[in-house]
Amino acid sequence: MTPESLEKLVTMKMPFGKHAGTILCDLPANYLSWFAREGFPKSEIGQLLQLMHEIDHNNLRDLLKPIQASRRLT
Repeated sequence: MTPESLEKLVTMKMPFGKHAGTILCDLPANYLSWFAREGFPKSEIGQLLQLMHEIDHNNLRDLLKPIQASRRLT
């Protein structure tokens, strides 16, 4: 986990699938769990989805709120 990857979680949109266009940190838990069961893509988006799943699974979504708030101020 790097500051850059956390920044991407609050800015990057899901590029494909049922939730295309949704910011990664706003993806529903069941969608992230589906990827965990079926396999994450072998790409940067897959790494970010895996990180978001870990954050969600460990109930750490609040970790992203300060980053989201700072993005709104800029």
